[in-house]
Amino acid sequence: MLKSFVICLALCLPLLAWATDVNKANEAELDSVKGLGPASTARILKARENGPFKDWADFMERVKGIKPSTAQRLSDNGLTVNGQPYAESKK
Repeated sequence: MLKSFVICLALCLPLLAWATDVNKANEAELDSVKGLGPASTARILKARENGPFKDWADFMERVKGIKPSTAQRLSDNGLTVNGQPYAESKK
């Protein structure tokens, strides 16, 4: 049991190191996320001047051009908001 836990933990640690949090990342870190270019990064940093993003909905509302499909793609490429991956709400 312990061996399985250690193996699982070892496999998951790289995923944690790979994630880029939109509230903590600098310009270079944001630019390194596949799907974000200089223009998107500039919009994110400008919006972040008004305070950190609360969640993905807040991020999409405040940053022009970030729609659910874009948010999902960015999340799949390692972007998080407050450490959380994007999960489209089911209504």
